[in-house]
Amino acid sequence: MVYTFYRSLFLFIICLPIAGIYPFIRRKELAARQKQEFAREFKEGILILAASLSAGYSVENAFSASLGELKTLYGDQGLITREFEFLSKRIATKCPVEQALLDLADRSGLDDVENFAQVFSVAKRSGGQLVPIINHTAGIIREKMQVREEIETLNASRRFEQKIMNMIPFLIVFYINSTSPGFFDMMYETSLGRIMMSVCLILYLAAYWLSGKLLQIEV
Repeated sequence: MVYTFYRSLFLFIICLPIAGIYPFIRRKELAARQKQEFAREFKEGILILAASLSAGYSVENAFSASLGELKTLYGDQGLITREFEFLSKRIATKCPVEQALLDLADRSGLDDVENFAQVFSVAKRSGGQLVPIINHTAGIIREKMQVREEIETLNASRRFEQKIMNMIPFLIVFYINSTSPGFFDMMYETSLGRIMMSVCLILYLAAYWLSGKLLQIEV
């Protein structure tokens, strides 16, 4: 990007360390995807938990009883499988179920998990019907996920268009440099040209950031 806007190998080398920021941006995107995947698995996990409670298992044993079906659905390394296995071990060491779920909510960073942990804690302390409460909570999470998936489907074409638009300035510069060598020389060799290219770079980065924000719709 720097070389395209300034055509300076020196500036390119100077700005090269900035590329180290990209892995952190990528890691943030992967973390967001992992949270969405965990939310989907969590919905199935609490439905299986409700089925175990309906079958007569105690709250403390329901988590370990749900592991078999979770392993069938998501494998031993599934996100929800590992979390339920960890919960089962903590509960086996006499950790209160409510506290174990609240800790899970803190680790996941998901509002749905936190809301479920709070509702579960209140229902258990008050002696409420856990199975209907869990099924109701799972229904709410399912509806939120359906809305989120519909939004993602509607935005899929817009995201593709965004990626194309992000590449167009570079393609235009490459095309003109290939067909008309020297056309942009004044933009790279004069002070006014460098200022204008700097303004263009700032506008491009602002447009790139804004387009990404417009497509981030929270549910």
